[in-house]
Amino acid sequence: MSLSWSSKDHKTTHQSAGAGQKRLRNDTGNKVTVVLGAQWGDEGKGKVVDLLATEADIVCRCQGGNNAGHTVVVDGKEYDFHLLPSGIINSKSVSLIGNGVVIHLPGLFEEGDKNEKKGLKGWEKRLIVSDRAHLVFDFHQVVDGLQETERQAQEGKNIGTTKKGIGPAYSSKASRTGLRVCDLLGDFKDFSTRFKNLVHQYQSMYPSLTADVEEQLKKLKEYAERLRPMVRDGVYYMYEALHGAPKKILVEGANAALLDIDFGTYPFVTSSNCTVGGACTGLGIPPMNIGDVFGVSKAYTTRVGIGAFPTEQLNAVGELLQTRGHEVGVTTGRKRRCGWLDLVIVRYAHMINGFTAIALTKLDILDVLDEIKVGVAYKLNGKRIPHFPANMDVLHKVEVEYETFPGWKTDTSAARKWNDLPAKAQNYIRFIENHIGVPIKWVGVGKSRECMIQMF
Repeated sequence: MSLSWSSKDHKTTHQSAGAGQKRLRNDTGNKVTVVLGAQWGDEGKGKVVDLLATEADIVCRCQGGNNAGHTVVVDGKEYDFHLLPSGIINSKSVSLIGNGVVIHLPGLFEEGDKNEKKGLKGWEKRLIVSDRAHLVFDFHQVVDGLQETERQAQEGKNIGTTKKGIGPAYSSKASRTGLRVCDLLGDFKDFSTRFKNLVHQYQSMYPSLTADVEEQLKKLKEYAERLRPMVRDGVYYMYEALHGAPKKILVEGANAALLDIDFGTYPFVTSSNCTVGGACTGLGIPPMNIGDVFGVSKAYTTRVGIGAFPTEQLNAVGELLQTRGHEVGVTTGRKRRCGWLDLVIVRYAHMINGFTAIALTKLDILDVLDEIKVGVAYKLNGKRIPHFPANMDVLHKVEVEYETFPGWKTDTSAARKWNDLPAKAQNYIRFIENHIGVPIKWVGVGKSRECMIQMF
């Protein structure tokens, strides 16, 4: 299968400096390809990354933590990734966990060991971890649960976090009390003091929080030695990768545009920037090195947890999508809420990310429907609004304007090229493409990598 990659870009500029004229060479270096979710997550980014990772030299994670969940099926084996980049399957590529990721070390090693039993060999030798990445501790995870309980008691609703400690770890980072990989691998006595101070800080806020500090420090010291061979200065590593020999570099976004801390359906969002800017800040790379940005969207819409969901179908259609699509969270085990494809949110994601192409996944789930609807606009008080509302109360009130399509009532799961798809399915795909204004590069009709139809 031929895959499209952004190529190396060279520019030469001249600068006049009188008699001492200098010639400056501005080499922008290798371009990075970024894969991002265009909905509320769970779009099948892992499959797209897995496809591209087969030819990648480096696959990077730039944000989030083990609140992400990517399922990749290779040779009939199903691998679940939460912290490890999906590209770790490719024995010829390097996987990098960037500075923007928050890392729970017990979770990282447990995940690696679990996948190793499924056949993932030598992953520790292929993994690089940025020394600037912040750490998630066990007490962060306990605090996550306590915060959710508190929200439920005070406001009658929680955010629906994964309770993996991600929010509290990013809070520690923002309040400048967090601890990083470089701290863990530095003076352990100093690290221990700062760790104890951080525990006490949280205990003063949450008196019911208990933590066996000495036991946790003992384990962290052990994890530090296992981690040490993998750690690099991430900024320097990426700079060398961008400006050395031509390389195919892939960035795997976690979560999705509508879960972004700035642009998502706040407060029902994650704690990091899972839009394209997160690739720059989470890896330490300049915007000029961003090449293709691939957005991933299901052929319908799903959401885990609570929050506004304008196209949700609380009926037989929603149940059918949930059952046929096996819509259960990889990380949480929660059933996903399901509804018609919402092109308002996909266009909004495109406004922020500037997608160069889209991957449309799980088309086969729609095979049995008599008719299929697509949300194309929101109305407020009877009038179309051109933007995606920031205020959640407003988003709850919008009325969705739909386009209705006849179902194709044909099994598409064996389709491997465009012409194998029924004409009605092709019309559905072309409508989505034209409405968003972005070409659809892949169409997914099943779980494995062979089920991704490449269009161009």
